[in-house]
Amino acid sequence: MISTPRLKSFEPDTVRVSAPPIEPAPRFNLRHRHRPWVANQKLVAASFLGDAVVIFLALVIAYIIRFETSMSGFGVPDPVVDVRSYLGHVSVGTLLLVFLLANFRLHDPRNFLAIRKCGLIIVKSCAIWCAGFLAISLMLKIDPAISRLYCVIGALTAMAMMLFWRWFLFCILRGDSYVEKLQQKAIFVGWNDECSRALARSKKGRIQPIAIAGVVLPPGGTLPANLPADVPVLGTWPQFRNLLRSSGSDLVMVVDGTLDRNDMLSLAETCGKEFADFKLVPSCFQILVSGLNLENFHGMPVLGVGSLPLHHAFNNVFKRCIDIIGSIVGLIVFAPLMALFMAWVYIESPGSVLYRQRRIGLNGKPFDILKIRSMRLDAEAPGKVGWTVKDDPRRLKIGALIRKWNIDELPQFWNVLRGDMSLVGPRPERPELIENFKEDIPHYNVRHNIKPGVTGWAQVNGLRGDTCLRERVKFDLDYIENWNFMLDFQIMVMTFLNRRGAC
Repeated sequence: MISTPRLKSFEPDTVRVSAPPIEPAPRFNLRHRHRPWVANQKLVAASFLGDAVVIFLALVIAYIIRFETSMSGFGVPDPVVDVRSYLGHVSVGTLLLVFLLANFRLHDPRNFLAIRKCGLIIVKSCAIWCAGFLAISLMLKIDPAISRLYCVIGALTAMAMMLFWRWFLFCILRGDSYVEKLQQKAIFVGWNDECSRALARSKKGRIQPIAIAGVVLPPGGTLPANLPADVPVLGTWPQFRNLLRSSGSDLVMVVDGTLDRNDMLSLAETCGKEFADFKLVPSCFQILVSGLNLENFHGMPVLGVGSLPLHHAFNNVFKRCIDIIGSIVGLIVFAPLMALFMAWVYIESPGSVLYRQRRIGLNGKPFDILKIRSMRLDAEAPGKVGWTVKDDPRRLKIGALIRKWNIDELPQFWNVLRGDMSLVGPRPERPELIENFKEDIPHYNVRHNIKPGVTGWAQVNGLRGDTCLRERVKFDLDYIENWNFMLDFQIMVMTFLNRRGAC
């Protein structure tokens, strides 16, 4: 065990017992800071220029598709135009889309290694551009009038080419020499379970914008029992400033609760002197940290959980549109299959073939979920509520096949169409079970901030049925916090590939 002695301060009129102060740095030894977003200005300029060229080419290709192919006779006839008359539209459209991408920080070097985030920015920007460019041209009455179909083709072409170009750039930048330049090197003061989980997630194949240099033990601190073996202990608190210099770190992350107020102020001042970023890992917020916002209450800074991705109106409307389209398609496509198995269930066990069960949905509102019955009519006659288990004795003969292939979940497309559920979301649970879950599992009810889903992030990762509920909740909270359009698409694809996605 490594510990630091706590010594009494020698300042006059001081009664506080404190750790030794941070050792001053040697004089006339200026430290130059490595800032990824400053040191890579050439890379930023190159990516910006590359984006502009790709977008310009995409809009030229969109012109050719719209006016130089068989598409020219599609829809409302447009006035005869040539490429010269459309160069102005192409140039203005390029500038507008580049502005949107810059506004959403696509050119921030900290995003170069986050390919999923870059993809989301591109999709969002192209969707906004399509509507915005057409609206601007109509308001300004640009001559020649811009083709609505051209705007749609241009948005799709730019989206496809930008996604390919950014993927190509990502493949180049993930080389070791570039990653080292783009990553910030961080040292931690203190360590907790959240740090360990973040480190574990960072090792799952994704290149992270932060590299951990090591840990500095806080005042009076001992070696954390949960410190991973591959994270080195750099030293103790009094050595912090020299350790910051020698490690080459430009980011300091302090675990909340490891320093008192005076030591925290001293550390923040030291970070300012050494050109290092100072960030706090707040222990009082174990979940939804990306939703934390700093607000101003009559001049007093207040930190709290703010809006999450699905709290934004645009995201909600888009997700609901996908739900409506998907549920209608699902009901039409799977109607013959549902009819076949409902008839099979009725032959084996006459009675209602649809099973209604009370579940808890958005904001704790109850609703009736629909399933094709896979068990006997009296399966819960005694009123006992619990999980289904493997080889459940209450199951019908056909029930094994129905549950294996998730056919019993198909009627839930009706729940989605009604608005009780979404195609993707956390598993909806029964109110009798939730009464216990919300008391035993921290933050369980946060799952009800969004609609439950037919499939979900936890389910496609194998957590369904009789599995660890705490792990399932972690996946649900991760989905709520990091929701985006591409994640929903990924989950739906994984559902069909591994057949584990339905709830």
